[in-house]
Amino acid sequence: MTENTIKILPSQLVNQIAAGEVVERPVSIVKELVENSLDANASQIVVKIEQGGFKSIEVSDNGNGIAGNQLALALSRHATSKIASFADLTAINQFGFRGEALPSIASVARLTLTSQAATAEMGNQIVTEGGDVNGCEVVPIARRQGTTVTVKDLFFNVPARRKFLKTERTEFSHIQQFLHRIALARFDVEFMLEHNAKTIFHFPQAHHESELRARLQKILGTAFAEQNISFSKKIENIAVSGWLGLPTISRSQPDMQYCYVNGRVVRDKTLSHAMRQAYNDVLYQDRQPCYILYLDIATEKVDVNVHPAKHEVRFRDQRLIHDFVYVAVKQALAELSPKTATNLAEHQRQLRDDKGGNSPPSVAVNTTTQPRLNLSADNRSSVAMSRDFYRQVAEHIQPFAEHAEANNINKTNDDTVMPPLGEAVCQVHGVYIVALNTAGLVLVDMHAAHERITYEHLKAAHCKQGVHSQSLLVPEMLEVSEKEADVCESHTETLQEIGFGVERVGLCSLRIKRVPSLLKGIDHSRLLADVLSDFIEHGTSERIANNINEVLSTMACHGAIRANRKLSVDEMNVILRDIESTERSGQCNHGRPTWLQISMDQLDKLFKRGQ
Repeated sequence: MTENTIKILPSQLVNQIAAGEVVERPVSIVKELVENSLDANASQIVVKIEQGGFKSIEVSDNGNGIAGNQLALALSRHATSKIASFADLTAINQFGFRGEALPSIASVARLTLTSQAATAEMGNQIVTEGGDVNGCEVVPIARRQGTTVTVKDLFFNVPARRKFLKTERTEFSHIQQFLHRIALARFDVEFMLEHNAKTIFHFPQAHHESELRARLQKILGTAFAEQNISFSKKIENIAVSGWLGLPTISRSQPDMQYCYVNGRVVRDKTLSHAMRQAYNDVLYQDRQPCYILYLDIATEKVDVNVHPAKHEVRFRDQRLIHDFVYVAVKQALAELSPKTATNLAEHQRQLRDDKGGNSPPSVAVNTTTQPRLNLSADNRSSVAMSRDFYRQVAEHIQPFAEHAEANNINKTNDDTVMPPLGEAVCQVHGVYIVALNTAGLVLVDMHAAHERITYEHLKAAHCKQGVHSQSLLVPEMLEVSEKEADVCESHTETLQEIGFGVERVGLCSLRIKRVPSLLKGIDHSRLLADVLSDFIEHGTSERIANNINEVLSTMACHGAIRANRKLSVDEMNVILRDIESTERSGQCNHGRPTWLQISMDQLDKLFKRGQ
């Protein structure tokens, strides 16, 4: 039996092993090279692909360039111009810094590196095969300032790796998707993509609002470009901004969710969970929101050196980031006004999309600014929901005639100001309200609108009253892990605030003594286990609030006016005014739009006027 000996691996083999982490497929090469171009302050990047990246990948830029005497060094492992000490690593703000990308790529392909530095009169070129730079000559070449990296015959020397690649079409789609994502992060850079000598897209630099919108439309489509709101919020050294797709353009898959941290494309569970929670009260069933989210944070508060491909990040204060993003997005969605509701063209587009597939309707409900369930001490020990709350519920769903009468008494004499949704004209088949405003025609689904209005009123009343709990006649026992029991013990006050009275009675045993009053007939043990899981994963939980909101939503649905209910003009106007003053009034609780705006231009087009 031969004894295994420890030995130093050849540098080329080391690079090929590193390539397994950095270079998974053609898009990995495009990512590394494009990020290098951005680090070099390029304002123009051209990517040329042949056969999905199997045959050739070329990335050219007009960045700073590399001096001729450093070309060979650039292909050496752990050679970088971006960091010099550990202190630099903790404050890195470039995409690449490991010095692994170029040597790793060169070790599994035939690579040509051509560059001209800003201060040089001539460019230089080096060609390597399989990463072996020994004997490779740097030759002068005429070119403009910038760098071009050409990668051919990917995995030619590692044929086993080629077997794991997909079809040309699939690999190219990954490249296109990545470039779309990076183009949404850097509007100040011009991007161009070619495939098999055909131009796929060309995004000029975008500095003005119209140019930004044009790039959004090219990448995400007309629906998102027309149906989104921009937002921004900043506290101290944390800022979040972006575009939020309206609930009416939600999707069945999370394929239109873009997250960036300090300009870097990331996949982060903390941010994804915060966004999902912010949209939770306005999305239809399992629909997915569409959004572009930019988070800017001090470099010392985020670690980007988590994964070789740098897809993941780690926040120093994960809970703070989660809550900050959650609140900012939730508030932005809650401030939606009638001006941003669905128009006729978008509604027709949704109908066509819905008929074309088997997925649920591409609509969703609007979000909530419901305050977190922080309760006063005198409310925490209530045995059951107070009668006052049910009295308020009845008040919020009282007949509209009473509201209409009050509205007439308080109605202003100033008829020169037209409200956003205008004035009611008539009712259509006992279902829709027709109104006229300065823009044209407004159509309102009266049940859907009243349902959302009632729902928001119920939530406000419930938050004012607080979460009430009731004692169980027979306490429930719940067996959990030791970690979950520890978390439960450390969050006792938080659980009391959301209606749960729980005590630890063993190493892994919990006794549930009190539960939220509104949540009758549900599995309290399972709900508590899910809440504890949220505490462990995210440091917070919205499950109780979400379950309570479901109950209130059902109450609102049953309490809303029904079809074929004849309303007076005054009653219809009450609904219009309530829509204008109610948060998230663009969609009902189940995700259906509550009203549509048909402009005069759209009416003229329908009747071909002026053509």
